[in-house]
Amino acid sequence: MRAAVVHSFDAPPTYTTFADPIPQADELPVTIAAAGLHQIVKSLANGTHYGSTGELPFIPGVDGVGRLEDGKRVYFGGARSPYGTFAERGVAASWMCVPVPDGLDDAIAAGIANPAMSSWVALTARAKFVAAESVLILGATGVAGQLAVQIAKRRGARRIVAAGRNPEALEKLKSLGADVVISLEQEPGALVAAFRSEFAGAGVDIVLDYLWGRPAEAVLQAISQRGLSKAAPRVRFVQIGASAGVTISLHAASLRSSGLELLGSGFGSASLDQIKIAIGEFFEEAANKPFNFSVKTAPLSDVEALWNRPEPGTRLVFQP
Repeated sequence: MRAAVVHSFDAPPTYTTFADPIPQADELPVTIAAAGLHQIVKSLANGTHYGSTGELPFIPGVDGVGRLEDGKRVYFGGARSPYGTFAERGVAASWMCVPVPDGLDDAIAAGIANPAMSSWVALTARAKFVAAESVLILGATGVAGQLAVQIAKRRGARRIVAAGRNPEALEKLKSLGADVVISLEQEPGALVAAFRSEFAGAGVDIVLDYLWGRPAEAVLQAISQRGLSKAAPRVRFVQIGASAGVTISLHAASLRSSGLELLGSGFGSASLDQIKIAIGEFFEEAANKPFNFSVKTAPLSDVEALWNRPEPGTRLVFQP
């Protein structure tokens, strides 16, 4: 079959031939229709993600949309190495096949599931969000962050604070449900003050963090500096991504002086059952009322040329 194949962690995949996968126990053969180029796909392909096996060669791609032998259209994942979803054919773990509603086409379903899952799982499974709580989204101008604003709004957030760098995207977030936007392009003291005003004023119950690094440090500093006379509110800080840095400096006072709870959301911290349930719930919501979400489709044969090409605000989806 034809597939995108990673031969080196230092170079984009190449479009070439690869042996067809042979289904094993609890696997289903699938003819692939579309697969999204998510950040996790790139991280696994360059060997930097914690899920990387370090083995070469392999087909990239963690999820996709395709048809089973009985013709059923499904969103699927869980393929074993070296088989990913950037190929004509694949194998799907039987426990990770979710029916795709008729209201979602292949490209949208393949592109939206992964970024939407990041906030849907973080809110429902990790933070145990309930309607009328307030949410701060750190890194809200990216594809996943923009979806997070919409998801928090639909699930009944009382107040949504969106923080990011792109001024045009920040302005757009107001129409997607953000009540307040905060630019990360401020000097450190001003940024901490902006975050502190939200915690001290209307309050923030949950932080969804797609950035880590210095922006996360600013939020944590804002949470801890509140004065000794004030009761410590409970704040669930859910770490999802690390596009601004993989480490932070965490002061002991941030934990002692607050009701801060640090959580992670991703493969390993959320169970596979929780992820599967979240995808099904989200698909039903998206089919009933589409989200503001942009995809760009391309033939899989163009994978090498498009792999590192920026697509701001858009999810690139490859089709065999």
